[in-house]
Amino acid sequence: MLNIDLAGRIVVITGATGQLGRVITRTLALAGADVVICYLNSADKAMELVSECCAMGVRALAVQADVTQQESVFALRDAVKGGLGDADVIVNNAVIQYNWTTVLEQPLEDFESQFRSCVLHNVLMAKAFVPGMVSKNWGRIIAINTECTVQASTGTGAYVSGKAGQDRVLRVLAKEVGPHQITVNQVAPGWMISDRNRADGSEVQPEYAKNVPLRRRGTDQDIANTVAYLASEQAGFISGAFIPVSGGTAMPAI
Repeated sequence: MLNIDLAGRIVVITGATGQLGRVITRTLALAGADVVICYLNSADKAMELVSECCAMGVRALAVQADVTQQESVFALRDAVKGGLGDADVIVNNAVIQYNWTTVLEQPLEDFESQFRSCVLHNVLMAKAFVPGMVSKNWGRIIAINTECTVQASTGTGAYVSGKAGQDRVLRVLAKEVGPHQITVNQVAPGWMISDRNRADGSEVQPEYAKNVPLRRRGTDQDIANTVAYLASEQAGFISGAFIPVSGGTAMPAI
């Protein structure tokens, strides 16, 4: 039987108070990991998560940081090291939200914001935390991408440009840090069911589901389970992967 045991691992999750981030954080804590809850504005939610995770018997730390700014990310690194130790795993989940429209109508600042929160976010987290992983000769970098990167649907230009750039820089990073037994992988969710959907009763979306080979939406827990696996010892020979968790809506070509 496969058992995901992350006891003794220190995991940093950006965007940890968001819809998906909360479930990822709880799942990693349930697997035994000590967790760093990185948030931008939601201090109350972050402290609630700290209490939840501590009740599971693990260490938990909440740290405010802007993942698009080098000084802030390096301060996050210092807080993690001082509070828990060098991170073993980073989960890059945060992204800036904006209103989608066509490429011609999308304000340029939205393209810039997506570059900063997708590409620079991942670069800065690597610069901050990879040296500590190198010293251990072990590490996991896990980034959240999206099915949209493969689909390139209308109206997603800024988002897809950022996530596609993220994908390429992380493929390069996987080759560069591989000799240090550090893996780099991406999880690409479909339109997943989250607590927001459960609260407002919008879990069922027939127009979306009819185009999913599995004919249903997945859940936030499906994503969290994949992240937990990639963080584990069992996934030690998987690196450079772009893994859709979308019921078949995204099928990258070989």
